[in-house]
Amino acid sequence: MSDKPCGCSHTCQPAKQPATRRAAARKLPRFTIQPIPAAQPRLDHTALMLLSARLTERDYEILDHLHRHRVLTTHQLQRMFFTIAQATRARMTILLQLNAVTRFRPWAGYGAGSAPIHWALGKAGAAALAARQGITVKELGYNPDIPVAVSSRLAHQVGVNDFFSYLHSRARHTSHAVLRAWLSERQCATQWSDLARPDAYGCWSENGHQIDFFLEHDTGAETLKRVADKLHDYRALTDATRITTPVLFWLPNPTREANLRRLLTDHDLPIATTVHTTHSDGPAGPVWLPVPAEAGQTRLRLANLDRGWPHLALGQSPEQPASADDHEDALLDRIFAEDETESR
Repeated sequence: MSDKPCGCSHTCQPAKQPATRRAAARKLPRFTIQPIPAAQPRLDHTALMLLSARLTERDYEILDHLHRHRVLTTHQLQRMFFTIAQATRARMTILLQLNAVTRFRPWAGYGAGSAPIHWALGKAGAAALAARQGITVKELGYNPDIPVAVSSRLAHQVGVNDFFSYLHSRARHTSHAVLRAWLSERQCATQWSDLARPDAYGCWSENGHQIDFFLEHDTGAETLKRVADKLHDYRALTDATRITTPVLFWLPNPTREANLRRLLTDHDLPIATTVHTTHSDGPAGPVWLPVPAEAGQTRLRLANLDRGWPHLALGQSPEQPASADDHEDALLDRIFAEDETESR
C-alpha cells in the first residue's frame, strides 16, 4: 500500500495551495464582458427613406405627440387617433417594426392586473420628425437615453396625458369643439419655469366659448398644503405677464377635493377643481366647481368656466382693450411666437 496521500503508485507531486486569495483569483478563468446590444438598430439614409415612404400624416401626428408628451398608452392613442382597439394595436405594431416607436409595460402592482402598453418615440421616428422639419435630431431635442420607463413621474405623466386625451377625443367627435393648444410640462418649463411649473397648459373651445388654463394633476402623493402653495407661483406669473389664466386642479377623489378647497379660499386667482372622471364628456363636461362657490352651485362645463369669475378678464392684460380677438388669441400668439424665435 502506497504511503502517498493520494494513494496512487505513480510519482506525483502534491498540489501547491495558493498563498493568498488574490493569488487564487488570478488562477480563475477570465470572462470577456460583452457589450449590451442596443434595443434599436442604427438608422442610415436608406432606412430613413424607406421609413418615410411608409409613414402617413396620422403617423407623423402620433410621433409628434410622443415626442412632446413623452409617453402615451394604447388607450390614449385609440381615443386620439383611432376608433377601435384592433386598429390601434395593428398600426402601432407596424410603427414598432419600423423602429419608429418603442414600447414597454410597467408593473401595475399585485392584484391590479396588467398595465396597458406604453409607447414612446423611437430613434427612427425621431429621425423622421427631424428630417421633416429640416433640422437634426439633436435640434429636435430627442434623447433616447432618458429612462421614461423607470421614471418616478411616469404615472403622473400618464395621468396628465389622460386628461388631454379625453379632450382630444371630444374634439374629434364633436364639430363644435376644438383643443386649440396642449403644451407639455417640458414646454411650460421653457416658457415659465422661472415663475411657475404647471403640469400642462391647454386652450379649449366649445360652442363658441373658449378658455385657456394651467393644469395641476394631483395624484395624492403631496400634502394638500404643498399643493395649495403652488398658487403663490401662479400669482407671480400673473403679475409678471399681466395675463390672468385659470388654474385647474384635477384631484383623485371627492374627499381630497373638499379638503383642498378649504385651503384655497384666500386666493384671488381664478381656480376650479374636479375629480378624475372619464364619464360622459370627461373633463370637458359639467364637472368643474369654481373657487369660491356658493352653496348648492352647479358645476360648469370646462368651456363655460369663465362664468365662475365674471369680475375677471381672463386670458388678457387688464391694460388691453376688451376685444374678442384679443381674448381668444393673446396668450396663444405670444407662446407660439416665442417658440418660433427659439427654433431659428
